[in-house]
Amino acid sequence: MTWRAPEIVRTNESTVGDERTVVESWLDYHRQTLLMKCAGLTAEQLRTASVEPSALTLLGLVRHMTEVEAWWFRENFAGQRVDYPYFTPENPDADHDVSTADAEADLATYHHEVELARAAAAGRSLDETFIEVGPKKRTFNLRWVYVHMIEEYARHNGHADLIRERIDGVTGD
Repeated sequence: MTWRAPEIVRTNESTVGDERTVVESWLDYHRQTLLMKCAGLTAEQLRTASVEPSALTLLGLVRHMTEVEAWWFRENFAGQRVDYPYFTPENPDADHDVSTADAEADLATYHHEVELARAAAAGRSLDETFIEVGPKKRTFNLRWVYVHMIEEYARHNGHADLIRERIDGVTGD
């Protein structure tokens, strides 16, 4: 039997609520949207590139967002040491190299990282600040992280929509 990415039931974003409820629901909406674009596809389809010369794939987007979740919520905001599953100093774009990737394992890693990101932000004020890891040392707050993550997912979900349409013609939100 051929493995396929699981179906996803996406919940609508909150249209009424306090700021935290709204930003968390929008982020979850976009997380689920990315997974919807993968739903029902085989590992081979998830590794299918968009159009030449681009190497962008649905699985590469999932792997990329796994590391973006870890970078902003855990490493930067929570100050945790993160062992990235794909990035290495020798190959910083390894998240997009899916030629030998295990799609099922990568989706499990994504789900796990989302849970770790939620835990890192749980009970923390949106106004809480941190200094960015790396040479720039900019100051951010948790609110900015949520807004940035929504933007990052929204942009990549547009890419995912086009890739999915190329693979099997499926379109939509």
